[in-house]
Amino acid sequence: MSDQRFTPYVPADSNMREFTVRALILGLFMCVILGAANAYLGLKAGMTIAATYPAAVIGMAVLRLMKGSLLEENFARTVGSIGESVAAGAIFTIPAFVILKIWKFESGHLLKDYLTASALMMLGGVLGIMFVTVLRRVMVEDPGLPFPESVAASEIHKAGQRGAEAALQLFRAMGVGALIKLLDGLGIFRSSNDFPLAVGKVNESVVRLGLDKDAKTIAVGGVTTLSAPAATPAYIGVGYIIGPELGALNFAGGLLAWGLFVPLLVYFLGPSMIGQYTTNGVADWALLTTRLYQFVVKPIAVGGMLVGACYTLWKMRKNLILGISRGVADVRKSASAAAATKRTERDLSFKVVLFGIALIFILMIALYAYFTKAIGPAILAAIVMLITGFFFAAVSGNLVGMIGSSNNPISGLTLATTVVAALTMVIVGAKGTQGVAAVLGVAAIGCVSAAVAGEMLQDLKVGHILGGTPWKMQIGDIIGVVVASLVMFFPLYVLHVSDLAANPLTGGFGGKNLPA
Repeated sequence: MSDQRFTPYVPADSNMREFTVRALILGLFMCVILGAANAYLGLKAGMTIAATYPAAVIGMAVLRLMKGSLLEENFARTVGSIGESVAAGAIFTIPAFVILKIWKFESGHLLKDYLTASALMMLGGVLGIMFVTVLRRVMVEDPGLPFPESVAASEIHKAGQRGAEAALQLFRAMGVGALIKLLDGLGIFRSSNDFPLAVGKVNESVVRLGLDKDAKTIAVGGVTTLSAPAATPAYIGVGYIIGPELGALNFAGGLLAWGLFVPLLVYFLGPSMIGQYTTNGVADWALLTTRLYQFVVKPIAVGGMLVGACYTLWKMRKNLILGISRGVADVRKSASAAAATKRTERDLSFKVVLFGIALIFILMIALYAYFTKAIGPAILAAIVMLITGFFFAAVSGNLVGMIGSSNNPISGLTLATTVVAALTMVIVGAKGTQGVAAVLGVAAIGCVSAAVAGEMLQDLKVGHILGGTPWKMQIGDIIGVVVASLVMFFPLYVLHVSDLAANPLTGGFGGKNLPA
């Protein structure tokens, strides 16, 4: 599984500048800005977009003006993109505390809410990086994982190094993509088109419940939603990178969902549910199909994803054990032996990783004890978080390796973590507001951990291609996670309060404008 013969763009024996103050400051600036932007996008649309590309382009443009090196660009991009993953983890869990009225988001409570939210994001983010340090070699060196967005990001950096012509070609492609999106936004043409398709004669076909001619009958029918092929440059690029096999799997999944599951669900459930989905008094079958997809088919997909991830991890068990064994061996290495390791293969010390995980475990117990007001459930919740956190970090990394960070189903992983945490709290008898708070606390740390793990692995793969130093990138991301965690509360608070002020009845988290 290892690609030991792989030669990075910058040789391992190079002493090129990498971890510099200017690269760190630029990375932290992008971390905060891109993280806040994705927080809004995530609350609005229910998904975030990987910050790897904009961070790569901005970092390259700014550092070129300062005559920065390629590895400085790589480092700045690594730090700059991690804020998006903190935001991705936060938007699916932090608002739940407000929606369930556990947090007030009012004067007199803000400091407590801020400190708690920041602690959840910080612990989850740093824990994700600790897990990734153990998994890096196994994931990054696996030839079966194409890491499409990592390859694309590395090509952005390489284009800048190859001179004006390569960079010009890159920006031409970006210009074509921007033009297509502009024409779509202006309504000159539609990049995609969704329309409902009736299967059978809805409300005319009937099923007779019995053999007698007077037996009760029910109206049945099936509906699904067809989507025209999307003329989206981003999807075309991702499809080109991941290749026909993985592209066909993605297409097959969509076909299975919208071509089989949704029509079957509407056929059997539609007649009894359509009364709840009307627009101006007219049955809205398109809306019903969307809801069934979101709340029935997607959870089925999450279950399939988890089973597939378990199978993948089982196949990778030898490499996982080998990776952990390497870490233990690193602890035993003498200083001279450790120095002999290639620069491009040096991770954070395994001693540091173990100490970090142990410290986070203790802090999680303290935080969960604050939620539950009991030490027993807090310890159990922390143990559950460590076990599920490592598992979902590996799942997240595997998915990012296959389809990229932009398509990483963090909300699905959060849902699975929430279910496990809820069952655990029920078993130990933690109920009421305290039990709910503990469940959300586990989900928040798990969600941020999985999001950060996926993004970190994506950046480490870019570094692997370009010749970055893993331990420097890991330290940079720890700094980025800490800064993003201390800042991310404020855009969430402003978005909630301002929308609530403008729309007292339908505003705020979970409302019309911030539905996610």
